[in-house]
Amino acid sequence: MSRIEERPTPVSVPPRSANSALPRRRGLIVALSVAAGFLLTVVWSAEFVDQTIGENVAGTLLGHEASGAALTGVPAGVLFAFVSGIAGTFTACNIAVFGALAPMLEAGGTRRERLARLLRPVGWLAVGMATVSATYGAIVGIVGTRMPQFTTTPSTPGTIAPRSIQSMIVFGVVGLALLYLGLAALRLVPDPLAALSHRFPNAPMVVMGALVGGFLIGRPYGLFRQLFRDAAESGNPLYGAAAFVLQSLGNIVIVVLLFLLLASAGRLRRWLTADPRRMTVVIAVSLIVVGVFTILYWDVRLLARREIIPWYPQAPWA
Repeated sequence: MSRIEERPTPVSVPPRSANSALPRRRGLIVALSVAAGFLLTVVWSAEFVDQTIGENVAGTLLGHEASGAALTGVPAGVLFAFVSGIAGTFTACNIAVFGALAPMLEAGGTRRERLARLLRPVGWLAVGMATVSATYGAIVGIVGTRMPQFTTTPSTPGTIAPRSIQSMIVFGVVGLALLYLGLAALRLVPDPLAALSHRFPNAPMVVMGALVGGFLIGRPYGLFRQLFRDAAESGNPLYGAAAFVLQSLGNIVIVVLLFLLLASAGRLRRWLTADPRRMTVVIAVSLIVVGVFTILYWDVRLLARREIIPWYPQAPWA
């Protein structure tokens, strides 16, 4: 019995550790978070993030231009998978990873103990991501060239390419899930993971990892599509699974390293954990912002860019 009683507090989304106090003006928090997610869709430039930042980072790490590079053999493909994942870190979707890991900052003890406690949920987050990524990668290796993401049909005004339809469906579902979890963190809706986290404390992190891994299924990111086509043409489900898992893991490695640094720091961590309401706000805002961004950017702004709906506000550089 003593071993059961010593189990760490379940980390759920919303976090069980932040349930001692709720922030005031929860409606205002939601309104500001929704507004922030909307504004992010207005100013976000996928071309700048994917090409100017992503491809330059990947090219620097690989030592040659990443876009259009020939992936000759499995080793080259595996290396490209991990590097392109790191280059894809700079996306709004990784705000969700921040919200998932935020509860771990509450862990007390020495610096080494805090880092150890943070690595444990990171491992479970990776399990969820790897499960989705490996499954999808294996399917790509089998079905391959017949999948919507493989098509190169250009999108024309008034039409949506099959790969874009897949992105809209996937990101729409993931966005709604993240938005709901953000509202649940503020206790505005029932926590869908409450019963699961009570029985399996690490299950919520696995679920969150699966949602983050789901981004891979809809991602039209240029370097990922390059990897996708290589895996599809290989006809090798094991290669597809391994490459996609490495892509997903590479996608969060920088975020995890930043969290490790934050967990080892003192002042900011102490400020966040001094009042449980602050942590609740951080988690809720992170999930609501990325949920709203994902829905509006991939399901509404995309329709406007294809001229299916008349207008959506965009910054000149977007």
